[in-house]
This record gives sequence, structure tokens and C-alpha cells, in this order.
Amino acid sequence: MAFAIGILSLLLGSISHTTAAAAEELPLKAPKEFVALKDVAPSVLSDMRYTTPHNFVGERIDGYDEPLCILTSAAAQALNRAQARLRAQGYTLKVYDCYRPQRAVDHFVRWAQDLDDERMKAEFYPRVDKSRLFTDGYIAEKSGHSRGSTVDLTLVKLPAAATRPYVPGEPLVPCYAPVTERFPDNSVDMGTAFDCFDTLSHTLDPRVQGQQRANRLLLKTTLEAVGFTNLPEEWWHFTYTAEPFPSTYFDFPVTRTSLTR
Repeated sequence: MAFAIGILSLLLGSISHTTAAAAEELPLKAPKEFVALKDVAPSVLSDMRYTTPHNFVGERIDGYDEPLCILTSAAAQALNRAQARLRAQGYTLKVYDCYRPQRAVDHFVRWAQDLDDERMKAEFYPRVDKSRLFTDGYIAEKSGHSRGSTVDLTLVKLPAAATRPYVPGEPLVPCYAPVTERFPDNSVDMGTAFDCFDTLSHTLDPRVQGQQRANRLLLKTTLEAVGFTNLPEEWWHFTYTAEPFPSTYFDFPVTRTSLTR
């Protein structure tokens, strides 16, 4: 009897292990409240930086399997309303990042802890010592993006010009350099590039004046009018105030299959 019980235990353990392994291999799915922005607001442009090496890490980020903007339906619908207002004024929105899986945030944290990896410093954080990225709030272990209602975006004047692709290894120019000198982006001049780790990125920094300030304020006031709140330290960062998942951090990958019901 003991021998039979032992065999049964081994079999059950094997089945349990196989089941657990299979569960780990199953792709994580997004809740039904999540949508692809293109399905809601098809005219919004996208430049999904974390699927490319043109970001502050210098490589594609974990969890970004496709250059797709995923958001909660509520946030996407609000962006669609903002887009309608802006198109009437000759502009379009362009998104850089939307929903961000926790595994991507973990990738950022690992990179920030590796003080020897400064391959993109000259462009994205020229004046910030990498050892201070956590202290100064540029990197954190949790991100509002993982809740699905936060978006990083900018404005593009219509008709939108093409943006050339980034070439890995090309000379890097500080993200706060004049718009004619830094990496070319078809967005309007916001005073700094996206993901610029510098106090000049603060939305209302008094050093940013003229057309640059006007551009920031147009983005800010338009998004606030449809229910978004700006993060004061980043002119590009907005969260839908009535977000449906204010305390949940998701980890499904950025891919169409995550939205398959």
C-alpha cells in the first residue's frame, strides 16, 4: 500500500508540475477593459520608443513585443476626444508609450542599478549622474503606466512630416539641445525631447518660454479638458483621472494577442 501511495504521489506531483509549467507558458491576457488605441482613435500617430533601441536604456524593453499602444477603453476614448479638438486646430497627437507591463518596469530598474551601462547618457541624461536616477525620481519600481490609463505623448503639426529611423551607434545629442540639433522628431518643439531626464522637462519650467511653452500648454490644456492630469515633472506624461484600475499593476505583454478574448 505504501508503495502504491508513493507511486500515486509521484504521478500527482508530475501532473501538478506539468500543469504549473503549462500555466507559466500561457500568455497573460488583458482584462476586457483594455483596447488598442488604433481601434478607437485611428488618426493618432505612434512612435513606440520602447520597442526600439532609441530610448534611455538603448535596447528593446522587456514586454514590448509589438509597437502597439494599449490603454483602458476609458483613457482611449478620452484621447479620441482630445484628438478631435486638436485636428480642428491643425494638430495630431503622437504617442510614445501607453500601457507598460511590470516586466518592463523591472527592466528599467535592473538597468538603473547597473552603473556601468551609460551607452545612452549623452542623449537622455547628460547632466544627471546615473547613481541618482532613483533618488531624483526618474526611475521607480512601480509605474502608473502599468495601470493602463497613463500615456506619454506629444503634438505633431499637420500634415505630419516623416521621422527618420534611429541608427544604433549614431552620435548622440543632448535631449535639451535646440530642436534643430537634437534627434529629429516630427513633433512640435516642446523645449526637450521625450524622456529627457532633466529639470527642463518640468512642464512649467520658467526657462521654457515662447512657442515651446505655448506648445506645452496646448497639449496640457487640451488633455486636461478631457479628463487627464499632467505629471508636473514630465511635459509628455498624462494620466486619465477616472482610471478604472487605480491600484492594479498589470504584466501582460504589449501585443495584439494580449487583447484576444
